[in-house]
Amino acid sequence: MVSEFRPRLRPLDMQWTVLNGRPALVLRDRQGISDRVLVIPGELAPLLAFLDGSRTPTGIRLAFEMRTGRLLPPGLVESLIARLDEALFLEGPRFEAARQEALDRFRSTPVRPPALAGAVYPEDPDELVRLLDSYIREAGAEGVAPGAIGAISPHIDYQRGWRVYARLWSALRPAVEAADAVIIFGTDHSGGAGRITLTARPYATPFGTVPLFRDAFDALVDALGPDAVFEEELHHRAEHSVELALVWLHYLRRDDPPPVLPVLCGHFYDFTHADASATDYEPFVRAILALQAACAGRRVFAVAAADLAHVGPAFGDRDAYDRLMAARLAGEDRRLLETIEAGDAEAFLGWIRADRDRNKICGLPPIYLTLRFLDPCRGRTVGYEQCPADPYGTSLVSIAGVILDPHGSGRVLVPG
Repeated sequence: MVSEFRPRLRPLDMQWTVLNGRPALVLRDRQGISDRVLVIPGELAPLLAFLDGSRTPTGIRLAFEMRTGRLLPPGLVESLIARLDEALFLEGPRFEAARQEALDRFRSTPVRPPALAGAVYPEDPDELVRLLDSYIREAGAEGVAPGAIGAISPHIDYQRGWRVYARLWSALRPAVEAADAVIIFGTDHSGGAGRITLTARPYATPFGTVPLFRDAFDALVDALGPDAVFEEELHHRAEHSVELALVWLHYLRRDDPPPVLPVLCGHFYDFTHADASATDYEPFVRAILALQAACAGRRVFAVAAADLAHVGPAFGDRDAYDRLMAARLAGEDRRLLETIEAGDAEAFLGWIRADRDRNKICGLPPIYLTLRFLDPCRGRTVGYEQCPADPYGTSLVSIAGVILDPHGSGRVLVPG
């Protein structure tokens, strides 16, 4: 019975919108286990915070009424819980059965197929080449970085981030062509705290299948244990961060793609809002040492598939972003990029920790781990943009393209 359990909401994609002139919260499943979309009226959105597994429906209603001072009609909470459960948005037997079925299907496939082909980029390889060629021409991309050992690449869609993608990857062509293997650290938008997640299925793009960097894969499994690295393996199926960087990599190496290790990185909340130390976090220490040992003697290129700030009402902020706030964000991003250019993972994390990740840097985990893996390195920022994140121009996602070299430094390019 709905009234007899204590519902817990799963991690979901939540975006604010306006429906019929009133604010509303749109809920989607980040993992793609459910294809349902639910729209919650804005005045009821605070209810979701109480679906944390500690309260019965009656307790949820009372907590909401005490917090907001608004009375709810009888049965509304129970009805909302039933809708969420039917949509597979709650933890519990219904979701677990669906998750296991999806995981079994995923593990039965020989490759991880492209999830965004036909939506974010063309699924026809010739058409995709023409699109990426045009991005490079229109961006006026110039300059090369033959000695680069890594990069910070966006994972925003190409429609908004194409200019930064083009400037970055066109410069990386000689380094990518020379690479023996590649490791891509990507944001896991559904990942657990401090998680490092692998899959044995090599990724495919419209250009074909990219081989798995097996030595690095085996080293991480041995270092962290299969239970840890595969517990959230299903996240690879729909997560876009690695895929959007990999398409550019494969575009540059269409004839002979290098082996690639895709690594999804879970959230850093405990390292930004609590006293936990990422520096001494044992899984990170073991993972970095294992990867560095597996890559010794090879030309291994590392990529952090990472966006920067997510700010504005679409991401839960109270205030709409205007030009003044956007300029302030550019300054804050500049300081953050300076720590990346210095190759200083701890300073990078320290800036974010100092304001408790106020700007919601969703690329924090992959950038941090990439800098630690490549240490010592230096960066050169070749592109920075603030991209619209809602139809009203009140929310922003900031992105940057950074080339990482074994030596040297660069200048952060941000709008004045």
